[in-house]
Amino acid sequence: METTMQLIYTEKERCRVCYTCVRDCPAKAIRIHNGQAEVIAERCIGCGNCVKVCSQNAKHVYNSIPEVLSLLENSSNTAAIIAPSFPAEFPDYEPEQVVSMIRALGFRFVNEVAFGADLVAEQYRQLIKENPEKRYIATTCPALVTYVRKYHPSLVPYLAPIVSPMIATARALRQKYGHDLTIIFIGPCFAKKSEAQWEQTGNEVDGVLTFAELRQLLELKGINSKDVSPDDFDPPYPDLGMIFPVTRGLVQTSRLSDNILEGEVIATDGKMNFVQAIKEFEKGELQTRLLEVLCCTGCIMGPGFSKENSYFSRRTAVSKYADQRLKINRERQSEERIQEISAINLNILFKAENLEDPLPTKEEIETVLRRMGKEKPEDELDCGACGYETCREHAVAILKGLAESEMCLPYTIDRLKTSLHELNVSHEQLASTRQALINAEKLASMGQLSAGIAHEINNPLGVILLYAKTMLEDCPKDSEEYLDLVMIVEQAERCKNIVSGLLNFARKNKVNLKPTKVRDLIDRCLKAILKPENIQIKVEHHLQDQSVELDEGQIIQVLTNLINNAIEAMPEGGTIRIKTLDQNNEWQIIVEDEGNGIPEHILPKIFEPLFTTKKEGKGTGLGLAVAYGIIKMHHGKIDVWSNADSAKGPTGTKFTITLPKQGSWQTLLNGNKN
Repeated sequence: METTMQLIYTEKERCRVCYTCVRDCPAKAIRIHNGQAEVIAERCIGCGNCVKVCSQNAKHVYNSIPEVLSLLENSSNTAAIIAPSFPAEFPDYEPEQVVSMIRALGFRFVNEVAFGADLVAEQYRQLIKENPEKRYIATTCPALVTYVRKYHPSLVPYLAPIVSPMIATARALRQKYGHDLTIIFIGPCFAKKSEAQWEQTGNEVDGVLTFAELRQLLELKGINSKDVSPDDFDPPYPDLGMIFPVTRGLVQTSRLSDNILEGEVIATDGKMNFVQAIKEFEKGELQTRLLEVLCCTGCIMGPGFSKENSYFSRRTAVSKYADQRLKINRERQSEERIQEISAINLNILFKAENLEDPLPTKEEIETVLRRMGKEKPEDELDCGACGYETCREHAVAILKGLAESEMCLPYTIDRLKTSLHELNVSHEQLASTRQALINAEKLASMGQLSAGIAHEINNPLGVILLYAKTMLEDCPKDSEEYLDLVMIVEQAERCKNIVSGLLNFARKNKVNLKPTKVRDLIDRCLKAILKPENIQIKVEHHLQDQSVELDEGQIIQVLTNLINNAIEAMPEGGTIRIKTLDQNNEWQIIVEDEGNGIPEHILPKIFEPLFTTKKEGKGTGLGLAVAYGIIKMHHGKIDVWSNADSAKGPTGTKFTITLPKQGSWQTLLNGNKN
């Protein structure tokens, strides 16, 4: 058999990878590779289910029109043999019109394959009669024959050694008109294109057109029913073979009995029924003399039709034609037909072509299942979304290179959820980094600006403060001028503090890293804090190694600022909690209060220089900006959480400082080495 012919292929631009073709392929001959559905020629049986179910029109059958045109141009002795299902394709035409249009394409003879169906049916009747002890599988459907040969090679001896009606008709015409006759089959079946190339059929059919291709060819040549004169088929004429394409057609044509009680013949069809029937026949569960199986729901539902007509309308068209022609054909038959039947060789011998690979081991299958998140039997949903009936069948297909893990819908959804979570985390990190960059740019700009302002203001401010203090010393305390001078001195001192803060903020201080005990650092910091009586400070240490490297003075400045801010946020009193924690090569210090909290819309601004929510005269707006700069110089980070809405829970603010244990530069070097 010709196994390398790419009968059906995928137009990748149209394929949406919906797995419908995988699900509807009885031979599982479709591989998902790099997100595309590919038909594997070696596995394909030509049933055409994938073409019929593809809503995107991405599956196409091999186009035989160029080859047929070439045959018609190079041969004058040509015959078109048309399948008995043709009335279902042309319900609006008289049979004579169809014959005339086909003849107008250049065919010398136009014959009905229904005659070959009569020959084949008689042969089956004789086969069953002469071999009462044997069981057979009918070989009228080439897709079924291919399926058995490739996937159930042990059943090949059960294949009836009888050719299909197409080959029988071709042999009859060659015997009648000579072996130089060029024969083109026209019908509804894709698999006939492969059957015409089988080694066993001896190339007796030179070309195959589907009904859809016939219509394209007629349109290409500009042929329609109005331009031709009605004509009849050429002899020999068929009998009951005209009903062959309908389900149980072989049974009726051969006059065999499919009575359930007798069990002589069992007939079935359809993409799922034929697979099940073959499996049960192989197991010995179907004890029947002849199993007639069609991959389609009868040949009248083949994939090669050009229109989507209903099953019953097609069946009616075939039955109506057979009823009209049966009496006419019987009247013009002669003894010649009986001689033709006995003289034509209808035998064929099939050989197995086993394509089934050994099944993977249970361990290999379970490894694939675990990779898709199916740890337990209840995780195997068997939803069929991947195109396979069970999760284990999907796993086997993956191991055979026919499928991908991403075809599993639950697995893909879980991966999407994970990716979405990772994207959200990355987005948050990106937003945090962006805000940090914005703050750094602001700090740099404000640093340059504040340095210039501070230097310009510092000198005249010193003069004002000096003269104000001198005048205050000489002024009587009970005079009105004394209070004015006190106000001048206080405000000048405030300006001096602001200028001093600006200078500290703008100054590029170096970090002097030294080994420091965290416990001692916090104790020294708390001694310098003026704590009101209604405020409690609780300290918890959870550091395994209390020794870290930092600039003690600068970190104390940061902690002092945070603790003072916490005290000011709790005018009614409360508890400030200070915690130290281990974080691998880093350590954290957390300052948490029970104060009023910081409103959500203000949080992004708290590290900006000169931004403050305190009342006038209570703050400069530089404390947190300086703290932020110090932590960054230590190559650490400072995060803040706050709740100012009591409806959402307890109010308060928590600052978390994360610093390297061994010093910023040493940590960076270790990170690069790792």
